[in-house]
Amino acid sequence: MSATLQIVGIRAVGERSILIELPGLNEVLSLQAFLLENPDEGQVEVVAAAETVLVTASSKAAATRISQRIQQVELVTDHARNDAVVVIDTVYDGVDLAEAAALAGMTPEALVAMHSQQLWTAAFTGFAPGFAYLVSDGKYPPIPRRTSPRTSVPAGSVAMAGRYSAIYPGESPGGWHLIGRTSAPMWLPERTSPALVNPGNRVQFRPVREIVAVQGVPSTAAPASPAVVVRSPGLQTTVQDLGRPGYAGVGVTGSGALDRAALRRANRLVGNGAGDAGLETVLGGLDLVAVQDQVMAVTGAPAPLTITAATGEPRRQAGNTPFALMAGERMSLGQPASGFRSYVAFRGGLNVPQVVSSRSTDMLSGTGPAPVGPDTALPVGPPSRGSVVGNPESPVPPPGDITVFRFVPGPRSDWFTQEAAASLAEQVWVISPSSNRIGLRLAGDPLERARDGELTSEGTVNGAIQIPPSGLPVFFLADHPVTGGYPVIGVVIGPDLDQAAQLGPGAKLRFQAVPDGGPVPVLPPHLHHHS
Repeated sequence: MSATLQIVGIRAVGERSILIELPGLNEVLSLQAFLLENPDEGQVEVVAAAETVLVTASSKAAATRISQRIQQVELVTDHARNDAVVVIDTVYDGVDLAEAAALAGMTPEALVAMHSQQLWTAAFTGFAPGFAYLVSDGKYPPIPRRTSPRTSVPAGSVAMAGRYSAIYPGESPGGWHLIGRTSAPMWLPERTSPALVNPGNRVQFRPVREIVAVQGVPSTAAPASPAVVVRSPGLQTTVQDLGRPGYAGVGVTGSGALDRAALRRANRLVGNGAGDAGLETVLGGLDLVAVQDQVMAVTGAPAPLTITAATGEPRRQAGNTPFALMAGERMSLGQPASGFRSYVAFRGGLNVPQVVSSRSTDMLSGTGPAPVGPDTALPVGPPSRGSVVGNPESPVPPPGDITVFRFVPGPRSDWFTQEAAASLAEQVWVISPSSNRIGLRLAGDPLERARDGELTSEGTVNGAIQIPPSGLPVFFLADHPVTGGYPVIGVVIGPDLDQAAQLGPGAKLRFQAVPDGGPVPVLPPHLHHHS
């Protein structure tokens, strides 16, 4: 069946993204297919959801051009789908099984029977690599999300929320009700098709009493020779480059260094390309020894830097300047006087294996190298031919008492009262200890919604200010999920995002609205448009 695509509305999402609202899943899949097959210049990400398509561009001008193009193009809603059946062995012993059944108005046994005796269809992917939103062929009452999401959901958890079911491919935060578990590997980057379930696939959950762990495909690559060995990683140290843009449509978030300018500066100092991989470390404590002679630089939070010779003699080293660390010498970072994250670059760049076109560690999904631990050996690549070591640079001023973040209102600011919108910008928010690379959780006076109900999951972006039912904002950072089900009241603009990397628990921030900062023109939401 064919029909002309109908657009419900187009909303600005920050400076360079648009959210196209559509009547249903068929229209979503049609527009997604068109954009992927006919990408516009400047198109970076296309994220499909149940009733929306999020398009992120390289600039505000490109996003505006894509918005205009979508309003003029004629599409049809015909789709060829890969409807292969994937069977998932499931133990139905989830911690939320009884609560989910009560919310659905049935017994736990009836919920298990309903869940396992029907085929589910993978409508779209998102949230994390390998996470597929499954829609039911049958009818059952929607089950609302948890009022407060868990900070950690075990890998393999089978869950339900709204009219969807899903399987968490890795340990991550989540607000869905957990009804069971499986050992099926939902995401293995080394497979030809990394995701076990792809859009269009049919899924059958098969009840079992026990599950057998399935091993991943072993790597046959020979490990590279170590150039440095990390003796102590401090509070948290990860490998980061500039991330993996362009993969949000299959559930892979951008990730990469939170303070991108600091990583670029460190790479520039040692003569690397801007996107070469280095170390991101939190609040000092990093201690490493050179196995081979190195040229290095440390930027970001100004941590005291000590070099200890093989003879045991220490010396102080300045940051924001290139320096040599000879074989056998040790480098130690103390706690910075200000800021939160420091960046360490090595001439040639860290040469850990690439995963989905990046060497970055994604703390949400586990994509990329594992966080650096004690005695981790790290290889360094050869310097680029013709590259030169840079000159010392001036340090960036430390954060003030209150950091101001400019934001573009929307796309879901209409979910909140006018008083809530004013309160977002008027009050001083405090960063809570549960914050991480996924996002800053903020403490303050809760924001009141203007409407009840659940928002259908849709694409999200770096810098989004998402408001869960608690009313307390979560300010998304580089490892954020690619889709979410809580309304976003605004999106922080790109030039301000690096500042978030240098704010730790207890730091204070404010938001300042930039009303006309998004792409233009966009269609008013709920105004039907015919191509």
